[in-house]
Amino acid sequence: MTLEKSERPWGRYEVLQESDTHKVKCIWVSPGKRLSYQRHQKRAEHWFIVAGEADVTIDGKIRRVGPGDTVDFAIGVLHRIHNVGTTEVIFVEVQTGTYFGEEDIERVEDDFGR
Repeated sequence: MTLEKSERPWGRYEVLQESDTHKVKCIWVSPGKRLSYQRHQKRAEHWFIVAGEADVTIDGKIRRVGPGDTVDFAIGVLHRIHNVGTTEVIFVEVQTGTYFGEEDIERVEDDFGR
């Protein structure tokens, strides 16, 4: 089975593993770009920062993260990552919950009009 890979306006991601109970992605965020400010109703997320420097917004509070840092988002928590450096930010995202599709993304703010 070929796992999903996708180019996005902010960078790209690759699905590393997927099952009924979890999904694991590697995400690359281009310098200066940020993902939409979003939340999910059916999944929680755990991020492990591998490379780069980023600002993570969690329910309105901004925290600077770098390699080795982790961030957790419970179901319903607003979150986003913004690459504030000059190199790619790379992180591994582990999703747990009952549904992992794109339809479970509620975008509150998006730089790309999605």
